Amino acid sequence: MFRKLALSTAVALGLATGGAYAAGEGGHVEDYDFSFEGPFGTYDQMQLQRGLQIYTEVCSACHGLRYVPFRTLADEGGPQFPEDQVRAYAAQNFEIYDDELEDFRPATPTDHFPANTSVGAPDLSLMAKARAGFHGPYGTGLSQLFNGMGGAEYIASVLTGYTGETKEEAGTTFYENHAFSTGWISMAPPLAGEDVEFADGHPNELHHEAQDIAAFLMWAAEPKMMARKHAGFVGVLFLTLLSVLLYLTNKRIWRPIKHKDA
Repeated sequence: MFRKLALSTAVALGLATGGAYAAGEGGHVEDYDFSFEGPFGTYDQMQLQRGLQIYTEVCSACHGLRYVPFRTLADEGGPQFPEDQVRAYAAQNFEIYDDELEDFRPATPTDHFPANTSVGAPDLSLMAKARAGFHGPYGTGLSQLFNGMGGAEYIASVLTGYTGETKEEAGTTFYENHAFSTGWISMAPPLAGEDVEFADGHPNELHHEAQDIAAFLMWAAEPKMMARKHAGFVGVLFLTLLSVLLYLTNKRIWRPIKHKDA
């Protein structure tokens, strides 16, 4: 029995590490150090605000965030803008088609970020989860646990993985990217570094911008991650206490019977 259990554990660990190369054979994903990693990690409020700025000024031209309500930008644990700034941001940057008015109107905090289908680019609302947010880009969930690599790392790696080489196939231009699974991607490099000027004076080199927008997209896909971590931690504490109490109760109940002949 013990031998079978040890063999099963070894196979599982092999899938999480050695199997990683098979899962990511076509690309290389960097293991970035994000603040929200680990059981006690939290989102960096300023990083999320910078990521929102990058999305607004760069990414929103092609990609939507249709599952993200504007009002969540004020939520605790997220970008946490004041409500008046959220209202102003929505109204100044986005228009929403109103069926009752049969016309466009400025967005309000109760609206969602609009979808963007102008060039057929994917929506970014759940991108960090879609790109193996739970299991990491390599292998199984154990890889995510031990290596801390998930969807945010994949996004940042793709944004910084362009080599500058291009090729054309069937009238479509492809760009070489060592983080993409096939090595070639049809999306032109969206970031070049120094694309935006941050109000907090944070560096805006390419790898900084890539990490900021990746963190923001992780929040967009998992806005309640911190609440889940807190609930999980409380649950583990409760179960640990319950296990100790059950053990002591069991010892107390069976002690007279076990020591009856003593």
